[in-house]
Amino acid sequence: MNRLPCFALLASLVFAPTLSAADLLVTHVKGYTLDSHGKLRQFDSLLVDQGKVVATGSRAALDKQAGSARVVDGQGRTLLPGLIDAHGHVLELGYARNQADLTGTQSLDEALARVKAYAAAHPDAKWLLGGGWNQEIWKLGRFPTAKELDAVVADRPVWLSRVDGHAAWANTAAMKAAGITRDTKDPAGGRIERDAAGNPTGVFVDGATALIYDKLPAPTAREMSAALDTALAEMASVGLTGVDDAGIDLPTYRLYRQYADQGKLTARIYAMIRGTGGDFDTISKEGPLIGYGNDFLTVRAVKLFADGALGSRGAAMLAPYSDDPHNSGLLFQQPAELTAMVDKAMGKGYQVCIHAIGDHANREVLDSFAAAYKSHPDGIALRNRVEHAQIVSLQDIPRFVPLHLIASMQPTHATSDMNMAEDRIGRERIKGAYAWQRFLKQGTVIAGGSDFPVESPNPFYGLYSAVTRQDHQGRPPGGWYPQQDMTPTEALRAFTLNAAYAGHAEKTLGTLEPGKWADFILVDRDIFAGKPADIWKTKVLQTWVGGKQVYAAHD
Repeated sequence: MNRLPCFALLASLVFAPTLSAADLLVTHVKGYTLDSHGKLRQFDSLLVDQGKVVATGSRAALDKQAGSARVVDGQGRTLLPGLIDAHGHVLELGYARNQADLTGTQSLDEALARVKAYAAAHPDAKWLLGGGWNQEIWKLGRFPTAKELDAVVADRPVWLSRVDGHAAWANTAAMKAAGITRDTKDPAGGRIERDAAGNPTGVFVDGATALIYDKLPAPTAREMSAALDTALAEMASVGLTGVDDAGIDLPTYRLYRQYADQGKLTARIYAMIRGTGGDFDTISKEGPLIGYGNDFLTVRAVKLFADGALGSRGAAMLAPYSDDPHNSGLLFQQPAELTAMVDKAMGKGYQVCIHAIGDHANREVLDSFAAAYKSHPDGIALRNRVEHAQIVSLQDIPRFVPLHLIASMQPTHATSDMNMAEDRIGRERIKGAYAWQRFLKQGTVIAGGSDFPVESPNPFYGLYSAVTRQDHQGRPPGGWYPQQDMTPTEALRAFTLNAAYAGHAEKTLGTLEPGKWADFILVDRDIFAGKPADIWKTKVLQTWVGGKQVYAAHD
């Protein structure tokens, strides 16, 4: 069983459906929710008062309590709890949409054409920024180069993040602006791609990206607000009523506070402070921020990094890559350094969420949590998390249980990576990769997310990947390592109740039980009665947060 507290009896006593106050009745729906035990329940009407659920049930039963409540006819559509993405990057989503977006490009030529068009449309931009490229999809068999980028833009710096955010591609002007030469050394935890003569070729991996990132102009207040507005609008349109923002800085924290104060957040944000440096020191002076702005903003977690990503071979592996026998990836710091960061965050009462992709990184993270609990035994109650837990040694997966760790995993990573994952790590190590059922069967809570904009923020893509382990063309037949797939109920739980639990919010979010916030969506199909192959096609018709509509699809 998952380690979720059972609040069903308490909820029935405190929020008994004898309450008569109500201001909203949503009826004529095919409603689904989980209860606090994770069991799927059905209803045809939902009663709401002051933004919180009063009751679910039949129209006949709820009419007695509805009084003069506004009635919304769901027209037989499916109603689900609002979906929560347990690992996304909100402002980065907005920037990705507002900058040069290479997401989905199928070839190097297509990507270069997009960059050229973006440059032409932004003649006054001093730097051209963007991202979303993936050389694996392009079938290059290598990284792209600065010279190829120079062919379309040579007059000003261009800097384009890889789809996973763990590598970036520069043109010659960008490298010149950052002072990058043949003599520039690889920083700790990073790698500069070079040619046979040792000259930088234009791609920077993991820690090496900072060599150019640090030279970028800081986004203006207007650009930050535009990015947040863009991201919130897209999140609402795909049914996300909450997101765990996996790594914010001080300016983003201040922007979130401002939006919360102004009532402009249309999704609940659970933010992780990036690192334990100066921004953490400033933000944490008054301790964790919990339920700010009517539960729209919580900042009680820290995001740390143990390694890079699989696609750029920066994920730290215990043995060399199967397709690159001289490379085992990159650990970002020594174990003692990581443990010191965990200690600092726990000492201030913050949940610790650590990015770990490779099996070496995951082992280092498990060791660091074990070491930190010796000096902070109460740290177990913080519900610490391993973000991604993507490739874990089979002997390390059981260690999540005594360490009380949440596996914050992204189902679409499996279906995006299946074209190269086994090439990278081989048939043995793949047994501990994207191993959802191995975690679920031992009782580990899986919090579902997407890692947007690395992947699409559409949670129905994640639900589909979790259930089918196939791409949108139904490949491979039967699914990729289908013994690790989830049931539809397990998948919904990962993106609702489990995601809420991972953010310490299962008492107020994640289900449509009495007393919880009325965060819900209306969609165009029944994902439980329909074909699993169609889950990804689900369209969101309406999104409601706290009993207020924040999105309606255009007819």
